[in-house]
Amino acid sequence: MTAASATAGVRPFRIDVPETVLSDLRERLQRTRFPGEIRGSGWTYGTNLDYMRELIAYWLEQFDWRKAEVGLNALPQFMARVNGLDLHFIYMRGKGHLPGKGPAPLPLLISHGWPGSFYEMAGIVGPLTDPAAHGGDPADAFDVVVPSLPGYGFSGQPDEPGMSPLAVGDLFATLMRDTLGYQRFGVQGGDWGAVITASMAYRHPELVQGLHLNMLGVRPYTGPGTPPLTEAEQAFMKQADAWRQEEGGYQAIQGTRPQTLAYGLTDSPAGLAAWIVEKFRAWSDCGGEIERSFTKDQLLTNIMIYWVTGCINSSIRLYYESRRQPLLLKQGEKIMAPTGFAAFPHEIGMSGAPRSWAERALNLQRWTEMPRGGHFAAMEEPELLVDDIRAFFRTLRG
Repeated sequence: MTAASATAGVRPFRIDVPETVLSDLRERLQRTRFPGEIRGSGWTYGTNLDYMRELIAYWLEQFDWRKAEVGLNALPQFMARVNGLDLHFIYMRGKGHLPGKGPAPLPLLISHGWPGSFYEMAGIVGPLTDPAAHGGDPADAFDVVVPSLPGYGFSGQPDEPGMSPLAVGDLFATLMRDTLGYQRFGVQGGDWGAVITASMAYRHPELVQGLHLNMLGVRPYTGPGTPPLTEAEQAFMKQADAWRQEEGGYQAIQGTRPQTLAYGLTDSPAGLAAWIVEKFRAWSDCGGEIERSFTKDQLLTNIMIYWVTGCINSSIRLYYESRRQPLLLKQGEKIMAPTGFAAFPHEIGMSGAPRSWAERALNLQRWTEMPRGGHFAAMEEPELLVDDIRAFFRTLRG
C-alpha cells in the first residue's frame, strides 16, 4: 500500500469506461459529417480535412481504448475530496536513498494545462520517481503528484463560478499540505500549469520550495516605476502580440463564450478532435508534420480523456475564469521562490523571449535554452525536461 492509499480521505482510482460510452462513440464517429475545404489549403484555414479523415478512420478501425486504459492504469491513481471537489491525481513515491543514507525524495507537484491532461506526464513520472532505473542518480528522486485540473479528465467538474487558475493553485496547495501531508515541496508546470504553479509560489511561499517552468506563467509588472523595456523585450512584446492576433482566437471564444462552443465539442467527437489536434500541431516542434511529435495513439488517448469524461466545457471555462481573476504582480513584486526555466524553442507566444523578461517577474536561478521542443514538453522531449527538472531541484534539496 502506498502512502497515498493510507492517507485519510484518499482512495485508489482506476479508469474503467463503460462499454456503452465506447459504443456511443463508435456510432457518432461512423456518422461523422465532414465539412468542405478550400482546395490545396492544407492547415491554413484550420484542421486539415485529409488528416481528419485519416484520424477518424484510425480511431474507428485501429485505436484500442482498452489498451490505452491498461497503460494509464499502470500509473498509480487516486481520488481525494478537497474543499468539496473530487481531485483525481497520479501519486508515485520516489525510490531514492534508504533512510539515513542520503536525501529523501523531494515532493514535486506537476500541473498540466489545456488541451492536455495528466496523460502528458506519463513518460516522465518513472524517470523522476526512480532515476536509477532510467540511468540517473537515485539522489535525484521525487515523490511525484500529477493532479487532473478541476474540470479536466477524471477530476470533478465545478458547477459554480470562480475556479480560476488562482483557485486551482489554492486547491493544489491544500492537496499537497493537508491531504498528502507535505509541508514543503517543489512545483512544475507548463501552459495553465505554469500559471497555477506560479500562483502557488506567489500565494503560498511557505510551502513552495522551488518553481520550475517550461512556459512563463506570470507577466511582469511593467507600469510606472519600472526600468524601460530593452530592445529585446520590445521585440518580444511585438512578437507576442502578433502571435495573439494570428493564433489567439481560441482564447477569445473560450474566455468569453465557452458554453456556446461546448455544445458542438461535447456532441461531436470529430469536432472535439479537430479542435484539440490543431493545437497539438501548431504548438509543437513538428515542422508542420504532427506525427513527427506525436503518434495517433498519443493524440487519441488524450482526446479520449476529454470525450469519455465529457469535460471539454468545464476545461475551457478556465479561460473565462482567468480573465476575471488573473495573476497580476504589483509594482516592485516578483515571485521569490527559486525558479528554473526550460526555454523550448517552439513554445507558444514565447519563442525568443529574453531572459531579462522572466527575471522581471521571477527569482530566476536557472535558464536553459533547449535545442528542440515545443509547448507539450513532457510528451515531445521528456528526457530534456526530466534532466532540467533534476538539475534545478538538485540545488534545493535539504
